[in-house]
Amino acid sequence: MLRITIHDKPGSLTFQLEGRLAGPWVSVLEECWQGTLANHRRPMLRVDLTGVTFIDDAGEACLAAMHRQGAEFIAADCLTKAIVAEITGAPVPDRGRPK
Repeated sequence: MLRITIHDKPGSLTFQLEGRLAGPWVSVLEECWQGTLANHRRPMLRVDLTGVTFIDDAGEACLAAMHRQGAEFIAADCLTKAIVAEITGAPVPDRGRPK
C-alpha cells in the first residue's frame, strides 16, 4: 500500500509518500504526479520519501522520471539515500566509516 499526500504551498509542491513504492502503486503515483502537474506549475517540486519502506525497480524508474522533470528528493534512511544518490548522480555521504 502507498499513501500519497500532496502539500501545495506557495512556491513549492511536495508529494509525501508513505508505504511501499512497488507493484501497482507505482502506476498510481505516476497518474497522481502527471495529473497534479497538469494543473499546477511550481518552481520547486519535491518528493518526500521519508515514509517509504520499500522501492522496487519500477519505483526507481518512476522516481528517475520524476527527477528528470525537476523533482528533488527528501530521504532519511541509508537505503533510500543510496537509491536517491543513484538516481540523481549525487555522492552518498560517508558516515564515519574507518579509512
